[in-house]
Amino acid sequence: MSRDLSWVLNDVLQVPGARHAILVSADGLLLERSSEIGRDEAETNAAAMSSMQSLSRAVAPFVGADGAGAGVWRQTLLEYDHGWIFLIAAGSGAYLAASTAPDVDMEAMSFRMQQQVGALGRAMSAAPRQSTLSGS
Repeated sequence: MSRDLSWVLNDVLQVPGARHAILVSADGLLLERSSEIGRDEAETNAAAMSSMQSLSRAVAPFVGADGAGAGVWRQTLLEYDHGWIFLIAAGSGAYLAASTAPDVDMEAMSFRMQQQVGALGRAMSAAPRQSTLSGS
């Protein structure tokens, strides 16, 4: 049974200037999308975000300091004329991506995404409740 994860994306969009959000599998499949983005556009962007995180991980050695190693990829920010794309890990084999207006509060956006990733992790690891009927 698939879970409705749209609440995660809708909450991310509460940050003023946030436009769209998608949840992506590591292999580029769309897991969930916010209501403001069409399915075809969301699927295209899901594939691109999967590639983007792969590229971001590949260039991690570029930021290594004094032979301290590559470190761990945490977040990718992409800037465009009309806004930003935020991309973060959302658990094992999933990524959360959001697009925003150029004047978004970047700290608020990043913080909200991190909060929702934490909530998502708890929701995905919780076993579904089973109803128990008691008869008297």
